[in-house]
Amino acid sequence: MTIQNKRIFASILFVLISFVCVSQGSGPPPPAPPVPPGTPIDGGLIAGACFALFYGAKKLLKRS
Repeated sequence: MTIQNKRIFASILFVLISFVCVSQGSGPPPPAPPVPPGTPIDGGLIAGACFALFYGAKKLLKRS
C-alpha cells in the first residue's frame, strides 16, 4: 500500500467511526418498572425443591 492509499483508508475509517459514535444516542434506557407485588414464585419454589429432593431420594433408593 502506498502512503496515499493509507491516508485515504485512514480518512474513510475516521469518518465511519465518527458516524458510529454520533449515532449511539443520548444515554442509557430508562429503568424497568418495579415488579408487581404478590408474585407466586416465593412459596412454590421451596415446595418444588422439597418435592424434587424427595422424588430424587425415592428414585435412588428404588434403584439400589
